[in-house]
This record gives sequence, structure tokens and C-alpha cells, in this order.
Amino acid sequence: MSCPVCGKPTDAAYRPFCSRRCADVDLGRWLTESYRIPAESPDEGEDVPQDAPSPKPH
Repeated sequence: MSCPVCGKPTDAAYRPFCSRRCADVDLGRWLTESYRIPAESPDEGEDVPQDAPSPKPH
């Protein structure tokens, strides 16, 4: 297995990274939101036709 940050072989003490530095680089990427999980916006997930009537309030 290689380090996901730099590609060097991993070290058991810092697994899955090769060093403390690469572990910190990865943590910094998460904290600054450099990594993102793709998601649909609420509008994209709905299957409502454009000209459908809106629900009536009670």
C-alpha cells in the first residue's frame, strides 16, 4: 500500500500514510474542505414536473 498523499510506502505508525507530515497534510485538506463528497442539490433529486400544481395548505 502506498501513501495517498505522496505515493511512498506506508509506515505502520502512520498508516495509511508514510509520515506524520503526510497525515497532517491530509487532515489540513479535510479541515479546509479541499476534499468534497459529491451530492445532489435538493432540486435535482425531485421528480416533480415543472407545471405540476403545488400542494394546498391545510
